[in-house]
Amino acid sequence: MSIEAISVKTAHELEQILLSDIGAVEKGLTIIGSQIPINASTKLDILCHDEKGTLVIFQLGTQEDDTMLFEALKALSYLDTAKHMLKFYYTNFKINDAETPRLILLAPSFSKNLQTIVSHLAGLKIDLYEWEYLKFGDQKGLRTKPISLVPRKSKAQERKSWKKQHAEKIVSATRVTEEVHEKKEDKEQAKKKSLLRL
Repeated sequence: MSIEAISVKTAHELEQILLSDIGAVEKGLTIIGSQIPINASTKLDILCHDEKGTLVIFQLGTQEDDTMLFEALKALSYLDTAKHMLKFYYTNFKINDAETPRLILLAPSFSKNLQTIVSHLAGLKIDLYEWEYLKFGDQKGLRTKPISLVPRKSKAQERKSWKKQHAEKIVSATRVTEEVHEKKEDKEQAKKKSLLRL
């Protein structure tokens, strides 16, 4: 039996697949709702909370699209200010309104540009997952793969790294200077010895 990739053409179709198996992305997520309007033009694709009660916003894509990040950030900004109301409204869910909500972007692929931007957004928890929908015999399932981003160094880390590199350069330059002086002294002593022999 072979594994076959199944085409998922619309975000609604992907949303339905996820609603039936949100654990394919991350264990411990509880779905609060889907297609939740936050203003006249923006809806949350899927809203969850994790085991700690932190709100998790899913932004779904069926193709590589850099604009999904900006849509997700717009939703995050709104949700961060409205999380207290959500906790009051959704009393059946254990929402921790003290925590900043997280973002999960789910798409078949992400551009290097989007990955670079996300890695530079300090202070925000954004996870990128590539997905594909597979069929194996009679079984179908969503396979997700987290994208590893190189975390951006903080200003303090950058200063510490620069100081360390600078100190290493000074030590290296000092060693070279000492070696030059030692060679010079050796030459002078050799000269004196040869003069004494004469």
